[in-house]
Amino acid sequence: MRLFNTLSMQKEEFVPLERGKVRMYACGPTVYNYIHIGNARPIIVFDALRRYFEYAGLDVLFVQNFTDIDDKIIAAANGAGVPCGQYAERFITEYFKDARALGVRDATIHPRATENISEIIDIISVLAAKGYAYESGGDVYFRTDRFDDYGKLSHQPRDALLAGARVETAEAKENAMDFALWKSAKPGEPSWESPWGAGRPGWHIECSAMTNRYLGETFDIHCGGQDLIFPHHENEIAQSECYTGKTFARYWLHNGFISVNNNKMSKSLGNFFTVREAAAEYGYPSIRMFMLMSHYRSPLNYSGDILLQAGNALERLSTARGNYAFLTENGASGGPREAELAFTRSFPEYRARFKAALDDDFNTADALAVLFELVRDGNTAVSAGRSPTRAFASALIGFFDELEGIFGVLPAGAHDSGSSPDASGVSDGEIADLIEARRRAREARDWAEADRIRDGLRDMGVALEDTPHGVKWKRV
Repeated sequence: MRLFNTLSMQKEEFVPLERGKVRMYACGPTVYNYIHIGNARPIIVFDALRRYFEYAGLDVLFVQNFTDIDDKIIAAANGAGVPCGQYAERFITEYFKDARALGVRDATIHPRATENISEIIDIISVLAAKGYAYESGGDVYFRTDRFDDYGKLSHQPRDALLAGARVETAEAKENAMDFALWKSAKPGEPSWESPWGAGRPGWHIECSAMTNRYLGETFDIHCGGQDLIFPHHENEIAQSECYTGKTFARYWLHNGFISVNNNKMSKSLGNFFTVREAAAEYGYPSIRMFMLMSHYRSPLNYSGDILLQAGNALERLSTARGNYAFLTENGASGGPREAELAFTRSFPEYRARFKAALDDDFNTADALAVLFELVRDGNTAVSAGRSPTRAFASALIGFFDELEGIFGVLPAGAHDSGSSPDASGVSDGEIADLIEARRRAREARDWAEADRIRDGLRDMGVALEDTPHGVKWKRV
């Protein structure tokens, strides 16, 4: 597998530090609000990358943090009149609701900044002892001019970084580019005791502390959005490598920006959308599909039309799988026929092209194209036989699930028939009984009764489809 490493600005063969294992870190959200569409892209993309590593047989230790102490959280909590910790906890809970609905599996570890204060203080103390950090008025800053490689991730000279950065002004800083490791306590803010007085950590240092604690001094992959390259990831490298004297992360992966109707997403422009808002209109699965239909490094343009297109593509996959599942129960008995065997013998060719796409810098767009080819050709193979065998349908659905599982775009429960009532109050068993009653009415040529049953099911949110292989149904 080859991955584009932001550090080298080229594709490199991915070779993990430890054979058979991958250690990866993704910057998580600052929990002062619901996650927005821009947040969703790295969450979804790097969840899919993790799935692919596991599909390849690798043991993945995946860490994604929560920034649960920050200026924005403090301001929002004060505005709401609740303690900062309580406010952050609320939006951590909301994060999991959205992420899980997007098909994102929980990370192996979800550490929080406030759970790692002692580790943060230890790192800052070592940096100060080595001369890389200095205290001024209760604040502690990192000396960027002491790290010769500062700017190596963003590939910009120091002067260009200074010109393009929103540099925090402080008379106490030795250099305008120096950044805060520790901030002295202000009235009404949460604080912790430290060698420099009461205060709280800066933003960048928390990730260095958590990666060091859970992944070690050097780990395989650090990933996040393109907007984090500078200053966040650049500062992580500086403080971590000065602390350990070792390489921090070996591969840096960054996803591209998302615009909204070809404009930068911004609250001031009124085009800022949370995942919760988008999902209410288009559904969580469509959002996940939208994110994976393009290469992760490509810029994406969010619009209602594109979300609808993603939903239509998702429906093609869902319908195909439903057809295959139906045939596993209603197809012909016996072993697969020769024509069916010929198609199943082509599975390795689909798999090879699927893996080749993902091995080329995790190109989900091309890999999804292979999955849609499988669906197209599978539908043709199913239609070619008067009655496809159950054995063939079972093989087809197994292979479909193998590939689709990397993307995880089909919503939870799509792979199961289920047996409990849904919101309409009618169970699968009751639907089956009504379909059987309709079949008997049709046999007796009682068309009025058959139509009455069909209309009744439709009123209950159940659509029927008469096929050469029997009656299919789905909730709508």
